[in-house]
Amino acid sequence: GGGERFFRNPWFTTMAAAGGLAAAAYNLDPESVVRYMDNRRPAKRPEHEIFDERGYPKNPVPLREEQVRRLREEEEFDLLIVGGGATGTGMAVDAATRGLKTAMVEANDFASGTSSRSTKLAHGGVRYLEKAVKNFDYSQLHLVFEALSERKRLLNNAPHLSRSLPIMTPCYHWWEVPYYWAGMKAYDTLAGSQGLTWSRYMTPSEAQRQFPTLRTENVHEGTLKGSIVYYDGQFNDARLCLLLACTAAEEGAAVANYTEVVDLLKDEETGKIRGARVRDKMTNRTFEVRAKQVVNACGPFSDSVRKMSDPKARSLVAPSSGVHITLPDYYSVEGFGMIVPKTRDGRVVFLLPWEGHTIAGTTDSESEITFSPRPSEKDIKFILEAIEDYLCVKVRREDVSSAWSGIRPLISNPHSENTSELVRDHLIMTDKNGLVTICGGKWTTYRLMAEQGVDQAVKTGNLKPPEKCQTNELRVVGGDGYHIALHTEVAQDYTVPHRPGAIDTRVAKHLTSAYGDRAKVVTRIAEDKKLGQRLARGHPQIEAEVAYAARYEYCTGVEDFLTRRTRLAFLDVRAAEQALPRVVEIMAKELKWGWFKKRKELHQGKELLKTFANGTT
Repeated sequence: GGGERFFRNPWFTTMAAAGGLAAAAYNLDPESVVRYMDNRRPAKRPEHEIFDERGYPKNPVPLREEQVRRLREEEEFDLLIVGGGATGTGMAVDAATRGLKTAMVEANDFASGTSSRSTKLAHGGVRYLEKAVKNFDYSQLHLVFEALSERKRLLNNAPHLSRSLPIMTPCYHWWEVPYYWAGMKAYDTLAGSQGLTWSRYMTPSEAQRQFPTLRTENVHEGTLKGSIVYYDGQFNDARLCLLLACTAAEEGAAVANYTEVVDLLKDEETGKIRGARVRDKMTNRTFEVRAKQVVNACGPFSDSVRKMSDPKARSLVAPSSGVHITLPDYYSVEGFGMIVPKTRDGRVVFLLPWEGHTIAGTTDSESEITFSPRPSEKDIKFILEAIEDYLCVKVRREDVSSAWSGIRPLISNPHSENTSELVRDHLIMTDKNGLVTICGGKWTTYRLMAEQGVDQAVKTGNLKPPEKCQTNELRVVGGDGYHIALHTEVAQDYTVPHRPGAIDTRVAKHLTSAYGDRAKVVTRIAEDKKLGQRLARGHPQIEAEVAYAARYEYCTGVEDFLTRRTRLAFLDVRAAEQALPRVVEIMAKELKWGWFKKRKELHQGKELLKTFANGTT
């Protein structure tokens, strides 16, 4: 159409660059345009609405057993969502807040697949913008535009789990400075009022002062000519997914983890899908969940669900694995990320500060679909080599404290050879039997995908939701009473049970960034149950978090806790090993485990941590 012709026109690129130049006026004093932090609105709800007089949640989420009972006994739901990753939990929140009777089941734990193994960036996709301009490709440009407005929403709706992060692009050739500068200005211009902070140029000496480990001379490239700094969002992926599930539960959805779909139920006469047969992995009981409409949001596993009802369905997913590694904090700077714009094989690698460590990634290679993907030593080595050229730190394999791999559910294009060429857009399709499948996309646009997915489900299933979509400004659990200085209140209200003196600020900050306003519940449990000790030396996670996770966050075992309720396994395998026995002990008390179950969990925990410790050869 005319629109596409316009974007394919060389004039468009010139205009984009001109827009960038106009924006450059702001470059003189970037601080005057830090309009982002002021947007972290003060708390929405007063405390007495969230907590009772003892300081515990007034309306805690229903227990897992209660949720499973509802799934089993409810006559018919409006909507059954299969899959509890970013898209599934997002859809559960969207559908429940529209007033639909919603059910969501997940075969393992919430976010146990791809959703906990991302780069943890809420970004518009600088790379896609470059492709859009180079190929005059309107669809890529649209993708960036969409993601940029969703990025701002994600940061506003989960203020405790996310932050704005400056990321620098070091330039070692003179031509790179104007090239990246114009590109980042175009990125800012596209974001418009949804922008975080304007990008800017940084002189070589300033770049070194801000990022001391940055190399001034690059063997392959030349000397440092400065760097371009732009802003993107960073967030805690697994916890956002989990809190979306809890938000859906608070809004009345029946959500259950470790509840696996074993078969789809069909209407004999019409052949339409009318629910699913599910197995509760905790008790091994199988039962039926009936629903007017079923949605398949299983990410990389979407095809296997479609094939349950139609063995001849064409595969949609082209799985691609992305590996990340965790390094000590001194590899990067707290509050500054770095992007290596081109590695030896043309991919980008990020080096980002996260939870007191540095994460580096990612790779992009074909993979098979499995529940527990492992990084290969080759991938770990590739990332280390990619960052080595840009850092003056001695990059060593023994510094890798954890390594993990996630499977991106890219939509397959029969004509494309290379997985990094596949568009990261999402696809929503309806099979002949009425099953709606939503897959592809990325974390940043989870809310938009969920909205479109529910719209499609409402249309296909002829549902009548009382409300329109409510998620534009809906905060997740913990976000309502959160504000930027909440850690000071937590520190002052808490009486440390096991020693005189105040709480460590690092612990207070960790608690508020993981739990938001619910951090006060964690400290209350710590006081009441004398669970104030740290779980591992040098890490801010405390014992009370184990009890909190078991009570309020559908945590069923050690793996859930070490990988997704806290992120210890992703950060530091040795620390997670150190914490393991104590985690088992506290969880056993909360969940009434016997001796045999405790031994089994301890063994499973050790086996799990091995998968984060070493790559496969």
